[in-house]
Amino acid sequence: QVQLAESGGGSVQAGGSLRLSCVASESTDNTPHIAWFRQSPGKEREGVAYIYTRGGTTYYTTSVEGRFTIAQDRAKNTVYLRMNSLRPEDTAMYYCAARTQAADSWDKVLAYPYWGQGTQVIVSS
Repeated sequence: QVQLAESGGGSVQAGGSLRLSCVASESTDNTPHIAWFRQSPGKEREGVAYIYTRGGTTYYTTSVEGRFTIAQDRAKNTVYLRMNSLRPEDTAMYYCAARTQAADSWDKVLAYPYWGQGTQVIVSS
């Protein structure tokens, strides 16, 4: 069973940048559908970005398009989320999730059986 470990969260001013990392305990070829989700208090967990590690296809939620970039380093079993132009509304716990099977939508929370513990991002105005 794959294990995921996130890192890179922190506190930044609005307009700043952070890079989150998600390290998998085995090759990402085994769980090629990897996504970043986020959740803030009182809100549902939402998909932020997705990558298909075998082909490089990516998807983003509308609110982060043009600001966030998801990328991978297959040799390091790592998926990154580069976040630029951060806004206070990006404040949340960010989670990495992985699945082996295709799903009808990339941001369906229940489709992902493997989750990391999360890393906190705080953006102040």
